[in-house]
Order: sequence, then C-alpha cells, then structure tokens
Amino acid sequence: QVQLVESGGRLVQAGGSLRLSCAASGRILNTSVMGWFRQAPGKEREFVASISWSGGNTDYAGSMKGRCTISRDNAKNTMYLQMNSLNSEDTAVYFCAAKSVIWGRYDYWGQGTQVTVSS
Repeated sequence: QVQLVESGGRLVQAGGSLRLSCAASGRILNTSVMGWFRQAPGKEREFVASISWSGGNTDYAGSMKGRCTISRDNAKNTMYLQMNSLNSEDTAVYFCAAKSVIWGRYDYWGQGTQVTVSS
C-alpha cells in the first residue's frame, strides 16, 4: 500500500501564494506519475497538475498554467504544488494522488488539504 498525506492548505488572500506538500510512504516504488486534484464545494473533482517519476514531464490544467508549478523530491518522497496569483475560484480541497505502476491509474489518494482564498 501507499500512503499520501497532504499539508500546507490554509486561508490566503486573493493574489497570494501557497505551497502544498504531499508526503508519500509505503510501497512507493509501485507508483509512477503523481498528481494534484481539487474539489470545490458543489463541484466534481478536477485535475490540477501531474508529474512523472523523474520529474521531467509535467502537465497542467488550463486554468492553472502559468500560475502553478508542480515538483517532486524523490529523496524526500515528497511532491509539491506551488500556486501563485490565487483567486476565489481556487478555493477547494486539494488532493494528491499517485498512479500505480501496474494499472496506470490513480489508485492512491490522500485525504486532502483545504485551501481557502479570500477576496
């Protein structure tokens, strides 16, 4: 099994920045791509960004391009999401997830961390 724990979510003013972290433990070698997702109140969970195992390949949702950077430190088993120029539409619970090597899907999920942007 793989355990994922997010941290860093908090209340931030519009225009501000925030860095989220996702600490992984367990059978980490069973994972490949890791990603961030978010779910706003009354909305479905949506993709934010993803990063390959090596960190060489990244992908971002259109709404986040230019405003966030995903990274990972495999030596620390930690993934990060740096978000800038936050606005009220970024208010959501942010989840980190990891794809299993075997199935190629996001099988492992964290519990989420709340990000609230005040206008």
